[in-house]
Amino acid sequence: MNSLVSKLLVIIARKKLETKETANPASLKQVVPIVRSLQVDLSHAIKEYILIAIGVFSAGFGLKGFLLPNRFIDGGATGISLLLENLTNIPLSYLLILVNLPFLILGARTFSIKFALKSIVAITFLAFVVHYVDYPTITDDKLLISVFGGFFLGLGIGMAMRGGSVIDGTEVLALFVGRKLSMTVGDVLLLINIIIFSFGAYILSIETALYAILTYLAAAKTVDFVVDGVEEYVGVTIISEKHEEMRIMVTEKLRRACTIYQGKGGYNQEGGAQEKDIIFTVVTRLELAKLETEIEKIDKNAFIIMGVVKDLKGGMIKRKPLK
Repeated sequence: MNSLVSKLLVIIARKKLETKETANPASLKQVVPIVRSLQVDLSHAIKEYILIAIGVFSAGFGLKGFLLPNRFIDGGATGISLLLENLTNIPLSYLLILVNLPFLILGARTFSIKFALKSIVAITFLAFVVHYVDYPTITDDKLLISVFGGFFLGLGIGMAMRGGSVIDGTEVLALFVGRKLSMTVGDVLLLINIIIFSFGAYILSIETALYAILTYLAAAKTVDFVVDGVEEYVGVTIISEKHEEMRIMVTEKLRRACTIYQGKGGYNQEGGAQEKDIIFTVVTRLELAKLETEIEKIDKNAFIIMGVVKDLKGGMIKRKPLK
């Protein structure tokens, strides 16, 4: 990392220690762990915001290069915004913020304030891009508009989710309703979009609604490709020498349940098998970035195995939000 940034992080770490321990100056041994934690936070934040920026520009291209010039709509909060834009004289950039705002408030309650703030930044940035960036109109072929408009919009939504935020708030609503009613997120999203497409067929035309369904399917498949599905949980196995610190981090800091396996390492240069605790926990896709950040803070050489969990029942996953 840049030496100037490193010096700045050292100053911040010393300031943090001074607020806790005013009697003695902070030692190097005390400063190093805090600096490392700040470095991990900074590097992960830069990566996440780069992904969000790529997602915003991709979604903006899908909207202004394909859907908007041809008065097409999509599903979700973006589809509601496009539908309202066709009915009113309100610019789409304003509608994107207004329509997503209730979902983001729900996201702050369901997940965390940090998640909601990142999503607000992402959606505001998308509104700015839609309002000020001039994308060329690519085609007037309706089939190409549906497929590629949906593709670039889905790519944008997926990249934003990889960055730990959303640019379409209906995913938050679907996760919330799915937890309350024991429905899958895919089922909830399907019901929401059936209502949107029904309004589109009534207000615009049946043909437009049919093309909108095609756009939605293209976007949904692209999101699946980018993030393997918002509705899927991820089983995470953590193998680390600092297993006790990992357990405390998962259970106390992230407020997640975990299972401890007693295992033995199969490879040891000194001969014999080394005993160690293996931690297994389950998180959602939106929570995975936070977990990876916290793991790297404790042990950057930790061995992590991640696998998709299609569904689960019981436990703490659906009751306690990740802080």
